[in-house]
Amino acid sequence: KRNIGNPSPLGLCGFALTTFLLSSINMGVLGVTTPAIVISSAAAYGGLVQLLAGMWEMAIGNTFGATALSSYGGFWISIAIILTPGSFNIVDSYSNSEEFQHAFALFLFGWFIFTTILLFCTLSSSVAFFTIFFTLDLAFLTLALGRRFPHAVDGSQPTSWEPHAGLTYAGGVFGILSAFAAWYNALAGIVEHSNSRFTVPVGHFNW
Repeated sequence: KRNIGNPSPLGLCGFALTTFLLSSINMGVLGVTTPAIVISSAAAYGGLVQLLAGMWEMAIGNTFGATALSSYGGFWISIAIILTPGSFNIVDSYSNSEEFQHAFALFLFGWFIFTTILLFCTLSSSVAFFTIFFTLDLAFLTLALGRRFPHAVDGSQPTSWEPHAGLTYAGGVFGILSAFAAWYNALAGIVEHSNSRFTVPVGHFNW
């Protein structure tokens, strides 16, 4: 029987870096507002690597880890597909940009519902682990609302619509918090007596 290492830190790191990157862009950090740089990370690290980590979670019998990591890996691959110009012609297939914003809102609302389901499954885990999903849930909600209530770019007779700036920024903040919470949990999973002289507290609920 071959021992399999803990795949959770790998999956969490893939999730964290890609979430950090897109959330920073949603906040306009360093003046960057175009999300094209996210495509590579979403396809490879947050997408494929996290998906593989989820499959390895399945191999060691962790149903929650397999469901969460594989699903969010699929989410990031989906984002890469949407953001890649001309790949599946998704954006241009809509009659106007407002319809696309509303369609994207439905997509994000679906992920908000899924994350809420996972959030309830973390109530008996650690505070640190719960924090990942709590802040991610808020990120999905605010980003979905931002797409549901976009603003017109071209005035009274708009031809272009963009996500609500304030809600998108809030989603970026919650996404950053979720990314750092994921990195923190990854560190807690990597640290061992063989490689470190300290432990990482994760906290536990009293109920």
